[in-house]
Amino acid sequence: MNLKLQPFLPSGFDPQEGKHLLKETIDLAWPATVESIFVGLASLVDTIMVSALGTTAIAAIGLTNQPKFIAIAFIASLNVGITAIISRRIGANRLDDANACLRQSLLMSVLISALVCGLSFLFARPYIQFAGAQADTIELAVQYFRIVIIGQFFGNIGMTINAAQRCAGNSKISMRTNLAANGINVVFNYLLIGGHFGFPRLEVAGAAIATALGCFIAFLMSVQSLVSPKSKLRLTLKESWLPSREVLAPVGEISFSAFVEQLCMRLGFFLYALIVAGLGTKMFATHQICMNICNICFSCYDGFAAAAAALVGQNLGRKRSDRAECVTVICNRLAMTMAILMVAGLILFRAPLIQMFTADPEIIQLGSWIMILFALSVPSLSAMTVYGGALRGAGDTRLIAVYALISTTIIRPALSWLLCYPVGLGVIGPWIGLLVDFVLRFLLCRRRYRTGLWKQRVY
Repeated sequence: MNLKLQPFLPSGFDPQEGKHLLKETIDLAWPATVESIFVGLASLVDTIMVSALGTTAIAAIGLTNQPKFIAIAFIASLNVGITAIISRRIGANRLDDANACLRQSLLMSVLISALVCGLSFLFARPYIQFAGAQADTIELAVQYFRIVIIGQFFGNIGMTINAAQRCAGNSKISMRTNLAANGINVVFNYLLIGGHFGFPRLEVAGAAIATALGCFIAFLMSVQSLVSPKSKLRLTLKESWLPSREVLAPVGEISFSAFVEQLCMRLGFFLYALIVAGLGTKMFATHQICMNICNICFSCYDGFAAAAAALVGQNLGRKRSDRAECVTVICNRLAMTMAILMVAGLILFRAPLIQMFTADPEIIQLGSWIMILFALSVPSLSAMTVYGGALRGAGDTRLIAVYALISTTIIRPALSWLLCYPVGLGVIGPWIGLLVDFVLRFLLCRRRYRTGLWKQRVY
């Protein structure tokens, strides 16, 4: 075996089979990682390109992030169940059952997205007010959110299709759709925010329109992938689309636990953002700039989690739990290699990263300290994400939801508030709370994985 590959493989596993699994993991992980990065870049690009409008515009866009992510949480939960079941069906070579699961899950995705995005649009103002908007940001935030949530309806459906395609080993479609979406976002941001080449100057609303348009184009590309004759997963009107308990019950069982996890996490993130919003527009803008940078870092590990989930599910479908374990080890070691490089980059280039958004010396100084704190949390984030992906791929989602409740919903906001206000650390306090949350969830997910109980789940 090539000695350069050996450090990424577990000891005692067949070298040739391990090499094949490593290649399979990398082939699946890198497009999924690029996809996740470009999903994160949508908000980052909007923030950078409206930064010329001032800190109020930055804060207004930042206030919409958690409400938008809550709308996405419903579909993200459904996609966990889809990933676990479709990957097992494909691993067991039951393609008809995999396609039946896709059709019915896609129908559920459309219905859930229509309901959630519709309600978010109608109740945008109280929603954004609850998120911590103040008098100087409320109008811009509501305007931006209502436009973006229309595009998110299509984005949610595209996410479901991409999750299913990833189970079939086709993660490049999700990468291509997100590359296209971000390309469109950048071009129309330039045209609509400042009003160039005859386009109207729409400022924050222009950024929202560009994001929504990108989501719609990505959705069309995802749908097109399901009519390709080369795809294992295909949509057809000849087969039944009627809901079936046999098909949806296992998806629903896994998705419900994943939804509880998402709900706990989003509630925790919402409270977390609310705590920082109380510090005022400038401190919230500082927090939002740092969070946008960190979201890109989060996205780097989402690709490894997606690869772990799909390949663990496939190998459990083949009754090869040893291969599933090997995949998790490979993903962990690849992700930790990236974590080491990321820690160095965040510490060495902390100030230039903040200067991409602002020239304000106070924001740059505070943001630089925040980048150091976040860098310390990256190794725990890396391992936590991979272990969580492996457990979700096995359908073992109940305890992950409990961990999210304990750590993200309760401990992180409580500790952040304590450090932020009574202790007086200001915007630094919540980032210490984030560090503690990541370390705790990593330890809990690793403990659950090591019990091996996830290998015994049958679907």
